[in-house]
Amino acid sequence: MASVELRDIRKSYGTLEVIHGVSLMIEDGEFIALVGPSGCGKSTLLRMIAGLEEITDGEVMIGGQVVNPLTPRERNIAMVFQSYALYPHMTVAENMGFNLKLSGVAKPEIEKRVGEAARMLALTDLLERKPSQLSGGQRQRVAMGRAIVRDPAVFLFDEPLSNLDAKLRVQMRSEIKSLHQKVGTTSIYVTHDQIEAMTLADRIVVLNQGHIEQVGTPLELYRQPANLFVAGFIGSPAMNILDGVVDAENGEPAVRLGNGSAIRIGPQRKVRTGQPVKIGLRPEHFASNGPGSVVSGRTLLVEPTGAQTHVLFEFAGAQVTAVVDGDHPARYGAHFEAVADGEKVYVFDGTTGVAL
Repeated sequence: MASVELRDIRKSYGTLEVIHGVSLMIEDGEFIALVGPSGCGKSTLLRMIAGLEEITDGEVMIGGQVVNPLTPRERNIAMVFQSYALYPHMTVAENMGFNLKLSGVAKPEIEKRVGEAARMLALTDLLERKPSQLSGGQRQRVAMGRAIVRDPAVFLFDEPLSNLDAKLRVQMRSEIKSLHQKVGTTSIYVTHDQIEAMTLADRIVVLNQGHIEQVGTPLELYRQPANLFVAGFIGSPAMNILDGVVDAENGEPAVRLGNGSAIRIGPQRKVRTGQPVKIGLRPEHFASNGPGSVVSGRTLLVEPTGAQTHVLFEFAGAQVTAVVDGDHPARYGAHFEAVADGEKVYVFDGTTGVAL
């Protein structure tokens, strides 16, 4: 195992710079997720760590050693790709041990490592099968096993669950988490799915257009987003964002919205009267009653999910989503009403988007 450090990493294609001075310290044994929208640079950053993409400027260090001049083979890393990339004519055991065979590892040692990895991934009964005889989830486990047998210093995952259906994705998430808890190898996981990132990672790195927006634990990013981008990206359904101006309501700080209604924001906010701001309301933070500001409007869409129901309604010239109990009587076209607790209202600068 080893730590990974990025020092002012930059990547350019000609005159176009796509990674803008990224610095990050990943501790030995830590599980880090790189998240962000398509084109934010997360896969490019992972490929530079792996040595598959040339670094324009900066240093990548693995285990305290600068690895810029080293080939991927020399970096002691193992990568699991979105594509399983298994050899169709080889058995599961042969696929898992192939890289060791190429490296000249003795056959008894290969069999030992493949057997250990197979037990860990529940593949023991499948070792003699060919890839065509496996399900998608089983193939991805074989790809993970191929990485495990190498006993690398660092695991790199590049959207490994993208090709799986919804049920398998949930199952494989649990298996990857369990694997990391067993082996404790430093892991860097790229995904555009923030649910994957939050359930798997010790810390999440949110990227946007080649910059790091925020680094923190899943709950830190959820509860204390640094800016509008992070607030809108972390959380499902996404946070509701409304424009307003700082004012007062019954002597308490509030944000006056475009339709004249006010949302109380709590006394501890660093805001001034008349300041343009944006407020964030998480769908799951609405209550049916209690202290706070009433928000209401015509229901536009009702989406039952079982234990919960998602309600889309009109409010202050915007479309707002609320997550309510599955038994809530919301229906299309009817009046919907909920309460926003001022202590759970996020406030952002109207110009910079920075959290206030």
